[in-house]
Amino acid sequence: MGTGKTELVGFLCRRYDLQPFYEPHENNPYLVDFYEDMKRWAFHSQVAFLAEKLKLHRQLESSSGTVIQDRTIYEDAEVFARNLFRRRLISAREWSTYRALYEAAAATVSPPDLMIYLRAGVRTIRKRIVMRGRPEEQAIPAPYIRRLNQLYEDWFQQYDLSEVITLDTERLDYVTDLVDRIDLLKRIESYLD
Repeated sequence: MGTGKTELVGFLCRRYDLQPFYEPHENNPYLVDFYEDMKRWAFHSQVAFLAEKLKLHRQLESSSGTVIQDRTIYEDAEVFARNLFRRRLISAREWSTYRALYEAAAATVSPPDLMIYLRAGVRTIRKRIVMRGRPEEQAIPAPYIRRLNQLYEDWFQQYDLSEVITLDTERLDYVTDLVDRIDLLKRIESYLD
């Protein structure tokens, strides 16, 4: 959230003529309710995200050519849903049901050929959230973002489904800085066919 995924996907699509697949956050009928009452709607929201991500993975797997997506099915379970469970916003029974559903869904999709992990600090993320202007995100507290950042770090320490490129988007400016752009493109191109 707020690390620059959408911008990077757009940039790489323009550069390499890739087909983008974006997180369908607007398709989640529980998202606004979730931000108003997290405990009541956490489980529902995560199941809705999981269903949408599974559909999205199915679509991209049947696409011809090279595709790129801004958020994977794995992140929902390993970061967002896990955070909600740890905060007791998802009960142990709901967590068990969710994990069983997630594990069954994840077993049916192919992992990515390359994972690009974007990293940014909480202050930067909060500024970007404000600039993005989604009303439901404006009141997200800093501790929530901090916990998500830590869960991402923990997850990526163990992630082994594909190659990973880590980008610190705190200072990365591949749009206007030629050196940053060349470095980014070299790193990406080493993985493209």
